[in-house]
Amino acid sequence: MPWAFVMKIDAHQHFWKYHAMRHSWITEEMAILKRDFLPENLEPERKASGIDSTIAVQAEQSEDETLFLLQLAARNSSIAGVVGWIDLRSPQAAKRMKFFSKFDKLCGFRHIAQDEPDDRFLVGDDFVCGIAYLRQFGFTYDILIYPRQLPAALDLVARFPQQPFVIDHLAKPAIKLRNRSGWAALMQKMAAHPNVYCKLSGMVTEADWHHWKKEDFRPYLDVVFGAFGPERLMFGSDWPVCLLAASYQQVLEIVEEYVQDCAADVKGKIFGGNAAQFYGLKMAQHGLAA
Repeated sequence: MPWAFVMKIDAHQHFWKYHAMRHSWITEEMAILKRDFLPENLEPERKASGIDSTIAVQAEQSEDETLFLLQLAARNSSIAGVVGWIDLRSPQAAKRMKFFSKFDKLCGFRHIAQDEPDDRFLVGDDFVCGIAYLRQFGFTYDILIYPRQLPAALDLVARFPQQPFVIDHLAKPAIKLRNRSGWAALMQKMAAHPNVYCKLSGMVTEADWHHWKKEDFRPYLDVVFGAFGPERLMFGSDWPVCLLAASYQQVLEIVEEYVQDCAADVKGKIFGGNAAQFYGLKMAQHGLAA
């Protein structure tokens, strides 16, 4: 039976205490992000948009940041879950997973694979060894890539048909260039794997930051809705990174307007139910009914 969900969840946002070295990916062009972004900064936006809770996702590749996010989650009930980082290539990966498995709000892990110079990074022997342990501990994996890395991601998900994966930011298609060639076919192949979900997130920063229109996103949303269907899509704001191109409310409205004619249960899945199911959110289970 369909899942009925009463809470609205933002499946993808970030927190950090800004540090120039640790956050060196924030360039001068992105200077608006060169400050602290913490739960108290998100709270007014979240409440004004009717979002009940969020998934806090890693932005720095360190266990210290994972622990920092878990500390925030322990103090803030609005943080439903955390996607952290460990070195999946390490021989100690299973031990680190066992350590982090004691944190109820730790849902899974992510690596910033989009920045790896090797487009086949995701299927490197050492990385695949780490991925193989995830299911043993009940962890999900967020795939952060560009379209050129989709072939490797396809190989990865095919090797682990029981492992829950989610594609972040629609795999970052070239929205600014209005280019869907290659990307659309690869996303359709990705959706053929039933263990793979996709986040409706990160679109505004792949568009023209200063001159985007809501219509720019429709062709890309058409592709993922057609491929994954409403059962495997989830809204994410990508706050505060989205602030480079749009407000929290504007990002939410892009998806809300796209699904405005959908049935209430479909909206419930996209704005909460699918995220709760995918991440196994313990704090949200009371909001679900089979």
